[in-house]
Amino acid sequence: MPKVCLITGASRGIGRFLAESLLERNFLVAGCSRGESSLCRDGYLHCAVDVTEEKGVVSMVRHVEKKWGGIDVLINNAGVAGMGPMSLIPEPAARKIFLTNFLGTFLFTREAGKGMIRKKRGRIVNFTSVAVPFHLEGEAIYASSKSAIEEFTRISARELGPFGITVNALGPGPVQTDLIRGVAEDKIRGVISRQAIRRMGEMRDILNVVQFFISDQSDFITGQCLYLGGA
Repeated sequence: MPKVCLITGASRGIGRFLAESLLERNFLVAGCSRGESSLCRDGYLHCAVDVTEEKGVVSMVRHVEKKWGGIDVLINNAGVAGMGPMSLIPEPAARKIFLTNFLGTFLFTREAGKGMIRKKRGRIVNFTSVAVPFHLEGEAIYASSKSAIEEFTRISARELGPFGITVNALGPGPVQTDLIRGVAEDKIRGVISRQAIRRMGEMRDILNVVQFFISDQSDFITGQCLYLGGA
């Protein structure tokens, strides 16, 4: 039977790339975003879901479980960024960043985790960022939301480990996606200059780590936060 993977934020960028890549590897993939998706392929199901709304998250997870018998892999990719001096960030922007990045990760992990516990197996991959170890100026709220995800990853790995479920996090550096489209070029260069390997990240780099984390052979790898580029 094909494995079932649920990917949040799957309509574009990294989420879209991962959805297409896993479909090519014979996964059944359920993706979500706040709107519709142009991805239309056999084995792909798209749901219009706001990851910050509990009712929608619960409904999607139950729908996928009913349709395909369960969820084997959860990739919490959905996220938003917000940059600027901490003193100038309005409360609604800070709230949106935390709700999307952290609460969305929590809700999907909680709901998909219930089914994984029943099946006594599962793989969960969260997304953090090099903004955390680099302590990037102008990204206080964004980096803090990702720090929360890292601690959530470590603790949920301990809670879910006895049920055969692994939870890990991947932290990319700059990758050419919509998330960094509006970031000044000199800021991007500044981040890359702090990496051990000084180049932009590529989609293949992310896929490589995701494949490692979700592999059957990675059942002893959990609670880890892996940064790309040598942060």
